[in-house]
Amino acid sequence: MAGSDVLSQSEIDELLSALSTGVVSAEEIKSEQKQRKVKVYDFKRPDKFSKDQIRTLYMLHENFARLLNTYLSAHLRTLVHINVASVDQLTYEEFIRSLPNPSVISVFQMRPLKGNAILEINPNIVFAIIDRMFGGLGLPPAKARALTDIEEAIIKRVINKALESFQDAWKQVVTIEPRMEVIETNPQFTQIVPPNDMVVIITLQAQIGQAEGLVNICIPYLVLEPIMSKLTTTFWVASSISKNSSNENINALQRRLETTFIPMVAELGRVTVSVQELLDLAVGDVLQLETKVTDELSIIVGQYEKFRGRPGVSNHKLGIQITKIVTEGDEET
Repeated sequence: MAGSDVLSQSEIDELLSALSTGVVSAEEIKSEQKQRKVKVYDFKRPDKFSKDQIRTLYMLHENFARLLNTYLSAHLRTLVHINVASVDQLTYEEFIRSLPNPSVISVFQMRPLKGNAILEINPNIVFAIIDRMFGGLGLPPAKARALTDIEEAIIKRVINKALESFQDAWKQVVTIEPRMEVIETNPQFTQIVPPNDMVVIITLQAQIGQAEGLVNICIPYLVLEPIMSKLTTTFWVASSISKNSSNENINALQRRLETTFIPMVAELGRVTVSVQELLDLAVGDVLQLETKVTDELSIIVGQYEKFRGRPGVSNHKLGIQITKIVTEGDEET
């Protein structure tokens, strides 16, 4: 077994086989773990992310998991449960070795950040989504296989919607425009950074109907390096508060409200007639309004009376002079 923290699928199968046949016992593994008191530090894979940055990424993608859960629940009309399982940093090679083959690996950009990231979805989850969208019960296949052209077109739509949720979750830290580039099925053909480069892996535990699997987001350190100072809980909380109650947003909203057009009508008067009288109306008939000549006219804004005024002429055009402000019906009263 390779000397890394992440096991490949074949290594996991070998370990389970050794446990079941009695070659290796669980007690031996526990005793080995107790004896190891010195933690080995590998200078080839130094920790690039601090604990605070890992915590920020965890909270940020908890929001992404909620948004994705809402979208899939409404779109698939079935029970969906997605939550963040872990956030780890490791080399890109270790991440690629841990992926099953075939898998669904979406390579996408995070503009304006440079470089590519990966959204990897376990085949069980992918085929459950496809089966549900085609009217099935959402059952995973008996054996994993590559996607057909039609299935790939369907899952691309789902991934694009997932990237929209990814964009909404990240806007608390930085405004990005994720765009999918390609979908790969073989992990060995997906090379976005050199093997020894450090990446952060956000692992989501997903359950759709009876199917369970992992959704992994792989973001290289080189992509996040320009915004590392923003990946702190202090910045994340401060930005969320400022966005909710900043003076700039309030002023912008005020300006938009002030330039909004609303209908304003000066009503000369009203009259109530029966249906028979309405049917008998002819050219030349006169309707007597309920308003007197000396009465103030109602000025209606939208659907509500807001002012009173007197009719007149201004610059050879009909006009009305406001004489009273109607406050009845306002929120304050």
